[in-house]
Amino acid sequence: MKVVLASDPVEMSAFAARFVARRVREVSHPVLGLATGDTVLGTYSELIRMHREEGLDFSACTTFNLDEYVGLSPRHPQSYHTAMEASFFRHVNLDRGRTFLPNGTAPDLLLEAERYEAAICQAGGVTVQLLGIGSNGHVAFNEPGSSLRSRTRVKRLSDQTIRDNARFFASPDEVPRYVLTMGVGTIGEARFLLLLASGERKAAAVRAAIEGPLTAMCPASMVQLHPHAFVVVDRAAASQLAGAYETVTQVESDPYEEFLN
Repeated sequence: MKVVLASDPVEMSAFAARFVARRVREVSHPVLGLATGDTVLGTYSELIRMHREEGLDFSACTTFNLDEYVGLSPRHPQSYHTAMEASFFRHVNLDRGRTFLPNGTAPDLLLEAERYEAAICQAGGVTVQLLGIGSNGHVAFNEPGSSLRSRTRVKRLSDQTIRDNARFFASPDEVPRYVLTMGVGTIGEARFLLLLASGERKAAAVRAAIEGPLTAMCPASMVQLHPHAFVVVDRAAASQLAGAYETVTQVESDPYEEFLN
């Protein structure tokens, strides 16, 4: 695990986009693990700019999203299918036949979870997995208490996550209570992890994930086990960290080829 300090969300997003772009350019058939939420929007915006202005080519990519609400159709305005379409998919040259999200309306959710796991394996595994972190330390929708070896499955959202996500719905009562999510174990099998966090609201979770014990009560602490994990945080999200970590400028002045490859 390497922790990288960004001066602000813009620098955080730019660093993350350059990291992803490098994989897209250097891997013959890259598999991108994608996330939703406010934290990753800047990264998607920068990748879109790189596609339009620098010719970054996504045509050979396959994508898998981390999760989806149970019960929301792909066309629902708050579904993650809709969010990905608006924030990324429609703006780049991805092959839409190779963009995958869990189906939250599948008649058999257990079978859908197994199908999703099989599809990731068939694609050769995830090259780089983009992650956010919940205010309670969840990663994807693996809430506190999730097994660190868990696979794609149905999870019930915690009360904290329901409150956090209520801002996207007309009321907290409209937030779905269940989701289909990649498991912690599934996420940990990606070749590279890229966890982003910005804002003071995430500071306690960032501290627990990076400097706290490895524990199922903070599923994001799984990054401590991963040999190729970057945790990129802005000043506000890093405000409770006790350790000394390198800045984006320091990391990029020494490319850490052995680590990155």
